[in-house]
Amino acid sequence: MINTQEYKCVNPERLDTFLTAQIGQTRSQIAGLIKHGCVFVDGKKVPRPGVKLKSGQRVRVEFPEAKEEKALDVDFDVEILYEDDDVLVINKPSGVTVHPAPSVKEATLVDWLKHKGIRLSTISGEERHGIVHRLDKGTSGTMVVAKNNAAHEFLSQQLQDKSMGRYYIAVIVPPLKEDITVIESNIGRSAHNRLKMASGLEHAKYAKTMFKHLALSEDEHTQLIACKLFTGRTHQIRVHLESINRHILGDHIYGLSPKQENSERILLHAYMIYFIHPSTKEKLTFQAEFDAIMRETIYKKFDTEILNEVIEPEYIMRSFTTDS
Repeated sequence: MINTQEYKCVNPERLDTFLTAQIGQTRSQIAGLIKHGCVFVDGKKVPRPGVKLKSGQRVRVEFPEAKEEKALDVDFDVEILYEDDDVLVINKPSGVTVHPAPSVKEATLVDWLKHKGIRLSTISGEERHGIVHRLDKGTSGTMVVAKNNAAHEFLSQQLQDKSMGRYYIAVIVPPLKEDITVIESNIGRSAHNRLKMASGLEHAKYAKTMFKHLALSEDEHTQLIACKLFTGRTHQIRVHLESINRHILGDHIYGLSPKQENSERILLHAYMIYFIHPSTKEKLTFQAEFDAIMRETIYKKFDTEILNEVIEPEYIMRSFTTDS
């Protein structure tokens, strides 16, 4: 059932600004409403949020009912690192896809969230589940999920202004030459393989990643590194490493050669996340432990004494203060 409301414009102003004040929702929510064809000015459907209203014009909004999709049965566990009324911080397991898609047949993180009762509705009728940022299916580690619309808006803004961020840990071959390596190059969809992204494309999106040496394996063939993203492009860490002929163990898409040493899963882990809490405005940092496969591989390859020092959160954060 559609709930219809009508509003009269008194002073000339932008449509999205006018409706934001009238409805008491954020501009991004209003933009979604307009995009879904739910807004009419003097009886005509409006295509853009930036339309200028004249004094006396009438705006009709048709609020559709939220659609609810049934959750699939979930056969995986997700470790909860922190939870309150606004946010949920989790350690996503490797092998779990975040969002449902036509090509994804198994249960996703969104299904797990539905079972937990986290369903954010939008005023345009779409159902959201508080996902603020993504992790690739094979990548494990920290994710923050919003539990209400206000928190979702606040956290999404932090992604834009960089007050939210993550530090990743990966095992790569061959080792990097420098202690700190910074890569800045545009990333876009590969013309040769639609499953891959490619670096250095002229009309693609700017991307910047910083890599920090943590430890060298005893045979000096593999290296433990920390990574910090300054942008959030699809497969960014993997693509930037491939651009300098490096790859993460267990990465079947960007791996250099089938003869290379492999792993049951891609050894890439979102180790730490930091953000400002939507209600308390306090800066919070959370750390997610490695799963059994990643932990076993790391402790087998690298010296335990060195490891315990370099994977300390303070050590990693200090390593990136030069350009963070």
